[in-house]
Formats: sequence, C-alpha cells, structure tokens
Amino acid sequence: MDIATRLLEGDVRALARAIRLVEDRDPAAEEVIRGVRGRAGAAHVVGVTGPPGSGKSTVCDQLITRWRKAGHRVGVIAVDPSSPFSGGAILGDRVRMQRHTGDDGVYIRSMAARGHLGGLASAAREAIRLIDASGRDRCLLETVGVGQSELEVMQTVDTTVVVTTPVSGDSVQILKAGILEIADIFVVNKADVPGADKVARELRDLVRQTKGTSDWKPPVVQTSATSGAGVDELLDAIERHHVAIAASGELERRRRERLQAEIEAIVVERAADRARRELEEGTMGSELSGDLRGVDPYAIADRILNANTGGAH
Repeated sequence: MDIATRLLEGDVRALARAIRLVEDRDPAAEEVIRGVRGRAGAAHVVGVTGPPGSGKSTVCDQLITRWRKAGHRVGVIAVDPSSPFSGGAILGDRVRMQRHTGDDGVYIRSMAARGHLGGLASAAREAIRLIDASGRDRCLLETVGVGQSELEVMQTVDTTVVVTTPVSGDSVQILKAGILEIADIFVVNKADVPGADKVARELRDLVRQTKGTSDWKPPVVQTSATSGAGVDELLDAIERHHVAIAASGELERRRRERLQAEIEAIVVERAADRARRELEEGTMGSELSGDLRGVDPYAIADRILNANTGGAH
C-alpha cells in the first residue's frame, strides 16, 4: 500500500514517513497530501507559544494527559525555529513529554527550521493535516519564543494559547512581538511565584483595551503546570473557545483564510522556482550579462510569469 493509504489506516510509521517528506520538501509529499486531503479537518488544533522558560512543554504535557484520559487521540508538533535538531529528539524541557511516547494514542514529532524559516509555517501546516488525517482529534503545536517565525506558525492553528510567567517584562515583550493580536487564551504559568496576580491583572487590562469589540474575550488563566493546578480551567477555556468560534462561523473563516494563504504560498514558491530555472538554465540568464543598467527586471519578471520566455522551460 502507498504511504497515504497506510497513514489513513493509522500506521504511525507511514505518518512519520509522510511528515519527513514534507520537512524535506520532497516532491512526493504533494501526492501524499493530495491523497489524504478529504480526510483532514476534524481535529481541534491548539497552538502553544510564549517566552522561553515559561513552561510551555509542561503545560502541553498536562493537556496531553487530560485529553488521553478523556479518550482523545493526540498529535504533537514541537517546532524549534532557531536551532536544528535531529532524529526527532525532544530538547530541553520538552523531555517531559517523552513519557507519552509509549502511548499509541500520542504521536510526538519535533520539527526544525533547518535554515529556511520561510518554509517552516508551510511544513507545520502540512504536518498538522497529516496528523489530522491519521485519526487524531487533538493536535498540539508548540513553538519556542514569540518572534515573527512563531507568529507565522501560530497562524496555522484554531486556538492560540500564549504562556507567560510572573517574570518582569514578559507582558511587555508579548506586546512588542505583536502576539497579543492572535492570542485566544493567556496563561500565567508558575502562578505560585510572587507577581503572578499582577501579571494576570495587566493582561486582563490589555485584553479589555485591545479586544473590546471582539465576540471572544481572551481569558487569562493562572496555572502551576508542574503540579497541574489551573490546567483543568485552561482545558475548559480551550474547549469553550473551539465551541464559540465554530458556532459563530469564525472557525470556518480562519480555515478559509489559511487555505487562501496556503494557495498563495504555493504560487509564490512555484513562481520563484520557475524564475530561478529561467535565470540559471534558460535564455533569461543571458540578459543579465553586459551592462546591467539597461536591464528591466519588471519586464523580465512579467515574461517569466507569463511563460513567454522564448526559450527553455
């Protein structure tokens, strides 16, 4: 059987192989994605992000445990946009999630940028689609930090959870990163540390100021993930958010926008490949020799996009 068929039947090795094809930008990945497309779309995809050291992986570990007790099948994509790591290893505090690796109902995969951040959001989106099609109804996407690459990755999920701590400046950094705009739920983790109540109040004030007209008011949940305190409240907020956006049509709108963004990204990628091919291997390259001051890049770009190259394709 082919990879797509085995994946749809729940074969974990086929799922791992398919995600590897996606990460490697292998042309065969397109056929696999096409083969499972009609079976994806049922999973609730939850993104978890926030400053390093805020306890995101511990929060994820607690969510996985509760979802499994409720009978859900879970997939986890742990994204590291900054430093590549091999073999699907979970680095740093993500080692806590490894206790779930012996559970057939939990699939955990690490994903690194490997030097090309531009394709990271696309790879994460496709990996989520594959996990969804494999029959897992809950998917967690965890990223390190709150930079631009993490924001792009977070735009592939249904519910975004931003985890912060009582450490001074965290809420300010969240604002600077612009992540306040995409957060659906805020978590102040390590709530037993002095200053947690203050950070929670600041975040609630920010929500009131910036999302006063929104139908969904992002709640601020205080947790101590190592002990599990507050995690049930967080889980309830996640489920309530999903129900709310499904009922209002917001979920469908988000997924439509994501599909549009995906199509645009594919067009851009293929156009760039065509341009590179024509400039390096086709007749267009000869026009970049000699006096470059007379070269009209707009005209050449139009010819490439219109496939009016007059030469090799």
